Amino acid sequence: MKPHKLLLLALACTWATGAFAQWQWLDKDGRKVFSDRPPPSEVPEKNILKQPHISSRPRPAAPPVGAEANADTPVTAQATPGQGKDKQLEENKAKAEAAEAAKKKAEQERVAKARADNCARARLNKVQLAPGRLVAHTNAKGERSYMDDATREAELRRADDIIAADCQ
Repeated sequence: MKPHKLLLLALACTWATGAFAQWQWLDKDGRKVFSDRPPPSEVPEKNILKQPHISSRPRPAAPPVGAEANADTPVTAQATPGQGKDKQLEENKAKAEAAEAAKKKAEQERVAKARADNCARARLNKVQLAPGRLVAHTNAKGERSYMDDATREAELRRADDIIAADCQ
């Protein structure tokens, strides 16, 4: 056989090694079950025949065989790994919430400052556009021109809209 064919054969054989990471256990009827996922928690440890070396999640502890709860026996709560409170996690969560609140407050202050600035500019513009005054502005060519009555009315309406929206 040529070397490249041997290399391909070796590669094909090693490619299937990922399929060996399987669980094997005996179910309640005594049949072998093969799966890529862990068995249900009601399967006792003694019935697990094979498990992969790397487990994606730990199996919960099963109650001892023959242990039954009755009305005379007090039931004690067992802590499972997700129920306990991790202080570091809670501190990080509180810091993140405080940072988010500070960020939201800073954004609200920035918006309030911008609205107050817009309000002040609109009021000043309205005073400058008051009827009876000659309003001059410079066009794109650098020439001075004067505002006619229709443009003045449009600018006054725009200033009134800004005042109504931002001055509250």
